[in-house]
Amino acid sequence: MKKLLYILSFLFGFGVFGQNQELFKAANTLYNEGKYAEAIDKYEAILATKNESAALYFNLGNAHYKLNNVAPSIYYYEKGLQLEPNDDEIKNNLAFARNMTIDAIDVLPEAGLPKLIKNITHSFSFDAWAKVAVVLVFVFVILFLTYYFAYTSLRKRLAFVGSLIALASVCVSLAFAFHKYNLDKHDKPAIIFVQESKVKSEPNNRSEEAFRLHEGTKVQVIDTVADWQKIKLADGKTGWVSKQDIKSL
Repeated sequence: MKKLLYILSFLFGFGVFGQNQELFKAANTLYNEGKYAEAIDKYEAILATKNESAALYFNLGNAHYKLNNVAPSIYYYEKGLQLEPNDDEIKNNLAFARNMTIDAIDVLPEAGLPKLIKNITHSFSFDAWAKVAVVLVFVFVILFLTYYFAYTSLRKRLAFVGSLIALASVCVSLAFAFHKYNLDKHDKPAIIFVQESKVKSEPNNRSEEAFRLHEGTKVQVIDTVADWQKIKLADGKTGWVSKQDIKSL
């Protein structure tokens, strides 16, 4: 019975994949014909099957950009970058889409050692840092065994020093891996999805209005209370917005 279920699930998955390929081609054809709204419907039909890719998000962002849909275009470009952080095409188009936003938010400058550590940490994913640490563990073991079985004093010294360097590198890699994990854990970006959002000083409608944000602005969600979410901007400002006003990435 289990084998039958596996076969059926495989055939179903293969069928969905083939259907999505056809939908993707049809959507691209509609996009090239200038039928952007219809293309969006096709792309979203693929997303409804729980299948995603950087190319799919990129094309969705392009279609929304052509229709001047500021928030959706930025949202889907950001989603594409989550899957392919180094894709230059997505970065360039995201920059164009951001030019359509109203809010001009200055980024707090970072300098010195904190900036260097952050840049190094983000150079690899958590999994990549973990793999580097595993490789270095093997290097350490090999060098230590070389030191243990070496007959000459020179080889022993070189192997011993090398094993110490490898062990230190393991510790550094693990430190960057856990630092990356913590950064990702607290990274909760979202996009303002309404034309204008009133940011409150407290999580209720009676509180004072702190400032206003407009569609397409990227924020960080740092807390949630009932139907309100506390956000933080790149310039350090914080406030509370309705959950309905933003869409989490």
